[in-house]
Amino acid sequence: MKVLIVDDEPLARARLQRLLAPVSGFSCVGEAQNSQQALEMCQQLQPDVLLLDINMPGGDGLQLAATLASQALPPAIIFVTAHPQHALDAYQVCPADYILKPVSAERLAAALARLGNRTRAHIGRQAAADEAISYQLGSATRQIALSKVLYFSADSKYVRMVFEGGEALLELSLNQLQQRFPEQLVRVHRSTLINKSYFSALRSTADGKHYIELTAVDERLEVSRRALSQVKQVLKLTRS
Repeated sequence: MKVLIVDDEPLARARLQRLLAPVSGFSCVGEAQNSQQALEMCQQLQPDVLLLDINMPGGDGLQLAATLASQALPPAIIFVTAHPQHALDAYQVCPADYILKPVSAERLAAALARLGNRTRAHIGRQAAADEAISYQLGSATRQIALSKVLYFSADSKYVRMVFEGGEALLELSLNQLQQRFPEQLVRVHRSTLINKSYFSALRSTADGKHYIELTAVDERLEVSRRALSQVKQVLKLTRS
C-alpha cells in the first residue's frame, strides 16, 4: 500500500521513512512538509495511508484529515504527533490510529497491521474486480467480471479481451480501460494491458527483450523498454 508522510520536520520525516522501510506490504511514495503540499500530493499520488502530523504551519493535520474525509474513498489516516492533548479532536475525523512521538518501529508496525481491509487500496481493488465488462457474442450482449480477465491487447480497430475460458473483441480503447480500472490494469506495452492479479513472472532474454508471464495462460506478453521501469515498480508493490 502507498504511504504518504506528512510532517514539517525533516528529521521526523526521515525517521518515519526508516521505520517504514522494513514493513512488508507498504511503500512510501512521497513526503510533504505542510497540509497544502500534502493535499496536492494526495491528488497526484492517491496514497492509501497518510502518516500525518498535527501541528504544522499553514494549516494543521486535523483540517487536512477533515478535508480528505469528505472524499468518496479517502486514505486511511494515522496521526503521528508529540501532543497527546489533540487526541479527542483527532478522533472526530475517525483516524485509523493515533501515535505519539517518538515513534517506535513496533508501534508503527502495529498501527499499519490494524488497517486490515479498510483502506482505499483494498476497497478500490475489490470494487474494480467485481465490476463487469460488457461484450458482444453474436447478437447477444454478455458480461464478465474484471477479476476473470487476464489481459487486453490492441487488435486493429478493436481491443482483444482475453479471459478465463475465452476471448472477445471490445470497442473500448486501451486508454479508456486503463482510466476505468487504474488499480487493476498495468500497461506493459503500448498495445497491451495486463490484469496484475494474474502476474506470474517477468522474464528477460539474451537479446535484451522482456516478457510478462501470467497464470492461467501459456502466452508470453512483451514488455516495452519504455514501460519496463514502471512495470517493475507496480509489480514489486503487488507482490509485497
